[in-house]
Amino acid sequence: MTGRADVEIAGSGLAEVTCAWLLAARGHRVRLRPRPDGGRRPLLLGESTLALLHSLWGIAGPAELGLTTHELTHRRARWGAGPAAPRIGAPAVVLDGAQLAARLLDRLAAHHPDAVAGEPGGGGAPQWTVTAASHPDDRWTAGRRRLLAGEAALAPGQHDTTARLACTELAWLHLTPLGDGSALLQAMIPGPAAHPENLLGRLLAASALAPRLLRAPTAAVTLPAAPRLHRAPATAPTPHTPGRLLVGAGAIRYDPLSGTGTAQALRTAVLATAVIHAAADGTSPQALCAHYTGRLRTAFRAHLATCARLYPQAFPSPAWHHEIDACR
Repeated sequence: MTGRADVEIAGSGLAEVTCAWLLAARGHRVRLRPRPDGGRRPLLLGESTLALLHSLWGIAGPAELGLTTHELTHRRARWGAGPAAPRIGAPAVVLDGAQLAARLLDRLAAHHPDAVAGEPGGGGAPQWTVTAASHPDDRWTAGRRRLLAGEAALAPGQHDTTARLACTELAWLHLTPLGDGSALLQAMIPGPAAHPENLLGRLLAASALAPRLLRAPTAAVTLPAAPRLHRAPATAPTPHTPGRLLVGAGAIRYDPLSGTGTAQALRTAVLATAVIHAAADGTSPQALCAHYTGRLRTAFRAHLATCARLYPQAFPSPAWHHEIDACR
C-alpha cells in the first residue's frame, strides 16, 4: 500500500459500518458519523448472508454479538395460481436489523476507536465520503409499487419456524414468524395505498395465509419498494471536493421478494472499500468509479430481467401492467 485515504462515513447502517470496518482494517483513516437509530426493524437473514457477515466481520453468528434471534428452519411458497411448493429446508434467523447495526458499530469502536472519534487525517478534509443517503431526484426507479407491513399474533398451533409466501390477484404476501408468538406480514402491491392496514387485512383474507394468523394486523406501514438505482453512485475526488461512494439502498435497491437486500448492501460496502483502497495505491479514481457504477448497473439490469420474468406469471391483472413494463 502506497498511501492511506482519509474517509468520512456518513451514516451507521449495515453498509456504512461495514465499509468503515473494512477500511480501518486496511489502515485507512476513517471518521464515522452515526445517524439516529431508526427504531426496530425485523430482518430475515439466510445462510448465505450470515456466511457473508462471518467472512467480513469474523463473527460466528449474531448470537456472538449478544443479539436476540429467532431461528427459521423451512420455507413454503406459492407463486401465482400454481400449486403450493413443498416445505423445503431454508435455515435463517430473524433479528432486529437496527440492533445488528448498533452491535457492529460497538465492535468497530472496540477494535478501531479512532474510526468513531476525532476527524480523518487529523482534522483535514476527507478524500472520500461514503454514505447510503441520496436524493430521490437522482435515482432511476423501476415502477411505483409499495410494500405494506404489519405485525399480528400467530393462530394457536401454528409452526413458528416456517416462513411462507402466497399470492392473491393483486399482491404477493410473505409471513415471517418472529419467535414471540407473532409474525411480520408483508404484502407487495402495484401502487400507493391510502389505508394500508385496511388493504393489508383484505389481502390477508383473500390469501392462503389467513388461517395462520389470529387476526389481521391492526396497524400497518407502507414503504416504497420498487427497484431503484442511483444515476451516479460513484464520483471521483476533485481538488476541491471529496469523492463520493453510495452504498446500501442509497446506491441500489432490489424488490424485497429477492431476499438479498442485506447481502447486496454488504457487497456494496466491499466494493466501495476496494475502490478507495485501489485509489490509495495509485489506480485512477475515475476508472475505479466507472467500474463501481458499471457493476451496479449490471446487477440492476439482471434484477429487472428477473422481475420481468416472474411477475407476469403471478399477476395477469391490468393493475400490474405498469410495474411489469417498468421492469422491461
